[in-house]
Amino acid sequence: MVTEAGEQPPRHCHLGDVEVTVGQRNQDGGDARRYLRDQNAGMGDARWDPVANQFVHHYTQLYGQIRTHVLHDHLTEHLPPAPAEIVDIGGGAGHQSIPLASAGYQVTIVDPSAVMLAEAALRLDAEPDEVAARVELVEADGEQAPVLLGEGRFDSVLCHGVIMYLDDPSPLLAALCASARPGGIVSIVTKNRRTMAMRPGLDGDWSATLAAFDAERQVNGLGIDTRGDDLDELTDELRTHGVDQIAWYGVRLFSEQWARDRPAGDPIDEVLAVELEASRRDPYRQLSRLFHLVGRRR
Repeated sequence: MVTEAGEQPPRHCHLGDVEVTVGQRNQDGGDARRYLRDQNAGMGDARWDPVANQFVHHYTQLYGQIRTHVLHDHLTEHLPPAPAEIVDIGGGAGHQSIPLASAGYQVTIVDPSAVMLAEAALRLDAEPDEVAARVELVEADGEQAPVLLGEGRFDSVLCHGVIMYLDDPSPLLAALCASARPGGIVSIVTKNRRTMAMRPGLDGDWSATLAAFDAERQVNGLGIDTRGDDLDELTDELRTHGVDQIAWYGVRLFSEQWARDRPAGDPIDEVLAVELEASRRDPYRQLSRLFHLVGRRR
């Protein structure tokens, strides 16, 4: 759709209780996204604001790009053709889902952090108008998605690297499944509880390794205490909500011990190819730091 002036129609960004028009100029001549980022700095769930820059920086490094590359390849095997509707719950700055908009999908990014959504808006500024017009930003908790956006609406529901930050992920898991239409895809990435001992073991911290064999929680590279999930248990819980597992993968194995400030120099294409191959094969996928579960709603 194009307006009479030949411009792309405005998009909408829901920040708290405010619906923001995105893609129009404000009275000062600036972009509405940047303007409303300043005006609403105190809104939303501010718990993630202090680490928002760390999350964004993470994806500027090869270590973070491995995850998005591997997941994108997995998703292309399971997503319906564009322009299907995708919702990315806890999608942050859109590192996973904005490339899907570039591929022609209609994307809604839901996140409780206004700071993270502002970063997504800034990334959209660098995209062509036709790509940015396919993306809607919604500030909300993921548990609210079916109520705010409609039950059974989406062809695919993504929730990557979110449930491991929740003490009780059950309400969010129910919301993810409820958001998918019958036949729709539900894609979840979380920490692999079965491999908690790998990181301290490879670091040579033997007392921490012994403790980690039966641990369910661990501090991650951002210094945040996180919870691990078991693949079979998560599969069973999704089944109770009408979603059946159709595939699962590992995510990040050989690069897991890299220092976050590792100097550039690794052959990027080869690293990505190795991690993608490991994500699909046993026993490598079983040893990965994260796992990616793909299900389909009945």
